[in-house]
This record gives sequence, structure tokens and C-alpha cells, in this order.
Amino acid sequence: MSHRNSTQLTRRQFLGRGATAVGAMAIPLFIPASALGRGGAVAPSERIVMAGIGLGGRGSYDLGVMLGQKDVQWVAVCDVVKGRREAAKNAVDTAYANKDCAVYGDMRQLLAERTDVDAVLIATGDRWHALASVWAMQAGKDVYCEKPACLTMAQGRMVVDTARRYGRVFQTGAQRLSEPHHVFAIEMARSGRFGPIHTAYADCRWSDGLRRDWLPAEPQPPKDEVDWDAWIGPCPWRPYNKGYLSSGWYGFYDFATDVAMWGAHSVAQALAGLDMENVSSIEFEYTGPDATMVTRLSNGVKLVLFRVSGSVWQPCQYWHGACGERFDGPEGWASAADGYARPDVSSPALLLEYKKTLAEYTARTQRPLNHVRDFLDCIRSRRSTVANPEVMFRSMSICLAADICGQLKRNLKFDLGKAEFINDPEANRLRSRAMRAPYAV
Repeated sequence: MSHRNSTQLTRRQFLGRGATAVGAMAIPLFIPASALGRGGAVAPSERIVMAGIGLGGRGSYDLGVMLGQKDVQWVAVCDVVKGRREAAKNAVDTAYANKDCAVYGDMRQLLAERTDVDAVLIATGDRWHALASVWAMQAGKDVYCEKPACLTMAQGRMVVDTARRYGRVFQTGAQRLSEPHHVFAIEMARSGRFGPIHTAYADCRWSDGLRRDWLPAEPQPPKDEVDWDAWIGPCPWRPYNKGYLSSGWYGFYDFATDVAMWGAHSVAQALAGLDMENVSSIEFEYTGPDATMVTRLSNGVKLVLFRVSGSVWQPCQYWHGACGERFDGPEGWASAADGYARPDVSSPALLLEYKKTLAEYTARTQRPLNHVRDFLDCIRSRRSTVANPEVMFRSMSICLAADICGQLKRNLKFDLGKAEFINDPEANRLRSRAMRAPYAV
């Protein structure tokens, strides 16, 4: 082929390609409105990318709530139990009408590989909450962690320090801090509507004692079905028994707490209505294994960790339902718990302030009356959440100190600022537990 012919061919190709390109430009390009953030949708570039770790009972509920948030995109789920991770994937894929949700059996792999993930939901068993939160924050993720957020004071301090060091947003799943009835009771107390609060009550319907034994060994399922070693995590090893799965682990000391099982909900609620700024110490009064525990704050306020014998749903004189708190002052009182149509108050006239009190709260704090929404908003603003690490650590320290008081069967005095018992080495040794390798920091 001559040089001249070669040049002419190239020109013909160029002109043909140019005509094709012009024709393509004439065809309208279709872009879904959802990709542009129109029609109430959030553009992909503006969505918070999330993954979930531990998606059993409570985790599956949280997942459903978060899937309903338009500015969240779920991309991965993780659970050591195959059936749970498959169910979680199915929930995500169904919500998005695709098959894109990735599945993991090991949270370490998820945290290492998914650099696209902004935040994680942690709803494992209690034994994993603190360690999983620390690993996630070290990997650059913001964290929504179910309560109780730690098994020991040492673990709680570890969460606080990690969140501060890595600049991560952390929300404890103490959702009643964001629910209207509880917020009303808290705000009425905090604002002085009842005068100086002299007594606060928190629902701490702990068990009759945590078990220290093991269930009998059963044949262990394949690792892909249940990764038993990872399920135990940082706790002392024991043989497999299906009775631990689901909620069966609750009654065992290695896997759970006692007062904090309920107190992780309600103590934070009680503290939110009190002036804690100048509280330096708390005295715990041991009154027996099945009795309500009275604690006295250094500012003179009495905090009652209420216990009712029998069924945890049995009514009490301070509220009906579960997870309640109450505030008593010289000029009135208010209480709230689950299942209320309105908070209980000392005078019906107080309820006339209900809407006004909530409006003042949202204006003052710029927080929604929605716990998940508060977390997501704080991811964007980088402000502290309503149930931030310090709120978690203070309330959990009180719960865990009450546990230790019960274990030692004697009165104790606790320095709240230092998170240590005053002149009591034996009690201080119980502020931490050994963590089994490799599940440790």
C-alpha cells in the first residue's frame, strides 16, 4: 500500500469515527434522578456507606431501622454464624433490589478490606462490643455500638481513648436518650422544673447472680456454620454448646454483666437529668444480693438502682414497663419507661409543657428525637453524639461499680473522675478482665 493510500484511508476512518461521535452526542443521555439526588433521593456521593457486625436479634432490628435512612448505603454484613449473615445479606439485597451486599465471617477481614465503609453497626454479644468498637475505630470507621458498650471499666476506657485518638464518632445504642417521653422527663429535671433533684431512680433489674460454670460440651459445627472460637472472642475458652447462641449467653459471668444488663439503658437516662458537673465520688451501699441498691452522689443526690424481684416485667411503684427512670424534687416528679402514652408526672398540669419542653430541647441541642438519626447527623457534622463515649463510660462505670459492690458484698466508695475505688485495692483489681489472645488490643 502506498503512503498516499494509507493517508487517505486514515482520513476516511477519522471522518467516519467523527460522524459516529456526533451521532452519539445527539442521543439523549439518561441518568436516573436518584443518581442526581432528585425526587427525595440522596446522591450516591453523599451517602454514608455502612457495614454491620453481629446481626442477630438486636442487630437485625437495627439493620432494618438503618436501611430506612435515605442517606445510608449498606454494602457489607458480618457474622460468625452463617445463617445470620445470610439473613442480613438477604435483607440488604431485598431493600436495594440487587445482590450486591458482601458477606464476611470475620470482622477483621471486613475492616481491612472495606476502605469504602464510613461507619459500622456493632450488635454482637456484649463480650465483643468494646473490642470490635476499638478495632473499627482504628480502621477509620465511625461506630454505632449496642449497649452495654463494655464488660469492664478498662474496656470502657479503651473505647473512650480510641475514639479520642482517632477522631471517630461513637454512639452507644442507649436509644431512650433520644425518645420523646424520656427526653421530657430528663429535661424537666435538668432545667430545675422540680426544684433541686434529691432522688433519681434507674431501672436495674439485674439477675439473681451470673453463672460461673460451663454448659456440657456438644459436637462443634463446621467453622463455616459457626466460628466458635471467634464467637467466644476475648472471653475464656469453653466447649461449644448451642445453648449459648442467641440469648443463652446472658446468664454467664464470662459473657455478660449483671447491673449493666438493664442499667446500660437506664443509668445514662437518670444521669442525663442530674447536674453531674461537680460530682466527684459515689458511695455504694450493699443491701443484699436481691435488693435495690442505694448510691449517694457527692453532691447529695441519692441515685437508686432499683431492683424488683421476680419477673423483670413486674410493675413497680416508680414506673410501669421496663427501662424506666424517675426524678424527684421538692416541687414535683416525673418518670418514663417503655410503653408509655405520656410520661407519669406529679401533676397533670406538667404535661401541658410537653410539646414546649421537647421543642426547647431540639432547639437548644440541635438534635433529632431519633437515636440513629443523631448518629448519622454527627457523622456529617463531626460533633459528639448524645450517647458519646464519655456518657457511655460514666454510666457504665456506675453499673460496673455496683456489680463489684455486689460481688464483694460490702459498701464501696468510687472516684468517678478517676474511675477507681478509693483505698480499695481488691475492688480495683475487678475493674478489668484478661482478654484471650488473639482477641485483644
